[in-house]
Amino acid sequence: MPDILPYVIAALGGYLMGSVPYGLVLTKAAGIDLRSIGSGNIGATNVLRSGRRDLALATLLLDIFKAGLAVWLFMTLFSDRNIGLTAGAAAFIGHCYPIWLKFKGGKGVATYAGLLAFVTWKGFLIGFALWAIIFALTRISSLSALLVAVIVPIAAWWLGETGFAVGMLIGLSLLIFWTHRSNIDRLMRGEEPRFGGGKT
Repeated sequence: MPDILPYVIAALGGYLMGSVPYGLVLTKAAGIDLRSIGSGNIGATNVLRSGRRDLALATLLLDIFKAGLAVWLFMTLFSDRNIGLTAGAAAFIGHCYPIWLKFKGGKGVATYAGLLAFVTWKGFLIGFALWAIIFALTRISSLSALLVAVIVPIAAWWLGETGFAVGMLIGLSLLIFWTHRSNIDRLMRGEEPRFGGGKT
């Protein structure tokens, strides 16, 4: 098998696993048009705006799990951690740009968290703790995610992660900023909503 083929297989498999829009599937089964609510996004935050906390929690867990599963599955299949990380990164891209939804998906925060848990669990704990602290202080989900996206690759490097893993996390963090560009614009204008009411 050519050296690049396992990476291609992992990338394609991970992308397809990540592109399953669980938030949309769950809400549609419950008779909810998720695209007409809030931002129209398919992620757990927008599902929560439907008033269905159970569906939001299920969406969050499934979006986390799909990236982690992609990492574990292809790492186990090929006995190569880098191949597993490639699958996880592709799952993140699949979540953000699913082929089934004309490449209009979620913003990738939960999927990034699931991938991170399998890349470096210490980095995941640091990222989660920082997110919780920032969110408790600001009540702004997007700001919390963006700040953590900056810290995570630095934390991974500090924890001694491989150059491959750190480089991958840098790339995914940049994508987090890209998928949150509308949030960044609202943050700069002081119009990003807070959970519980109010704006920045």
